[in-house]
Amino acid sequence: MDPLLLVGLLIILFAVFTVLKAVRIVPQARARNLERLGRYHRTLKPGLNFVIPYIDRVYPMIDLREQVVSFRPQPVITEDNLVVEIDTVLYFQVTDPRAAAYEIANYIQGVEQLTVTTLRNVVGSMDLEKTLTSRDTVNSQLRGVLDEATGKWGLRVNRVEVKAIDPPKTIKDAMEKQMRAERDKRAAILNAEGQRQSQILTAEGDKQSAILRAEGGRAAAILEAEGQSRAIDQVFQAVHRNDPDPKLLAYQYLQMLPQLAQGENNTFWVIPSEVTSALQGVSKAFTEALPRSAATREEAPATSEELDEEVAKAAQAAAEAVADAQDAESVNGPRQITKGVNDPDPLADLGRKPKEAEH
Repeated sequence: MDPLLLVGLLIILFAVFTVLKAVRIVPQARARNLERLGRYHRTLKPGLNFVIPYIDRVYPMIDLREQVVSFRPQPVITEDNLVVEIDTVLYFQVTDPRAAAYEIANYIQGVEQLTVTTLRNVVGSMDLEKTLTSRDTVNSQLRGVLDEATGKWGLRVNRVEVKAIDPPKTIKDAMEKQMRAERDKRAAILNAEGQRQSQILTAEGDKQSAILRAEGGRAAAILEAEGQSRAIDQVFQAVHRNDPDPKLLAYQYLQMLPQLAQGENNTFWVIPSEVTSALQGVSKAFTEALPRSAATREEAPATSEELDEEVAKAAQAAAEAVADAQDAESVNGPRQITKGVNDPDPLADLGRKPKEAEH
């Protein structure tokens, strides 16, 4: 090959390479720093840019878009001396490519270390419970400190998020037990409230039932008293309407005497002195001729001989009872009778004699 032709080809290739080095195309939302003779000259903007080959030096592109960086979990000690693992996420954006390239060697690493130290300062002043429930406070404090510190680096921190807070396993178990105890407590309280309401409702029902029963008993007692009052009134009116004489009252008084001896435990009773006058009235009533009522005439008319015989027997029994009562009263005053096991019952004989007279 001709040496001149080879030299011409080399010159053409060098010219093409020089032209290519003189042209720089920067994409949108990107930036590149330009140094001329080792000194910062300018920042290439997005689009077509021309530089001087072999004199200007173009640095790699810097992304101007918002970036998201997730840092690995960092151990942090809380105020109550518990070590927790905190995982953070940082949202930042490069606003000054020159400062990002010349103010710090690696702004990603610088932001990570600054986040860790700031996080330890913020969480170190809180206990575990406050740390778990105050994520917004931690985020705002981190963002303020990082935005202020990274401003000279040409960065703008838009947002800092605490992604996860992991306490030790023993603390997790204790928290689970505490949560379970709280839930059991709430369940017990709700159960007690339900029982309380049930007992209150039951007591109210018993109260209303007792009130209704009392009102029913009162109404029944009032109605019964009114019925008894009407019955007594009717009997009283009937007695006064028929105008009973002392003989009938004396006979009724005599019929009540056998009831004094009723009962197995009655061994002592007192016969008042009025028994004598009552027996005398009964004796007079049987000795006098009694008029026959219409009901007696309708039932079974008796012969005069049978009637005279019955009246005579009744008068004899009454006379004997009057004599016994007068003897007892003359000797001992009002007679006291003590009924023993073998003693005969005089009132029983008194009640038995009219029955024998009937036969």
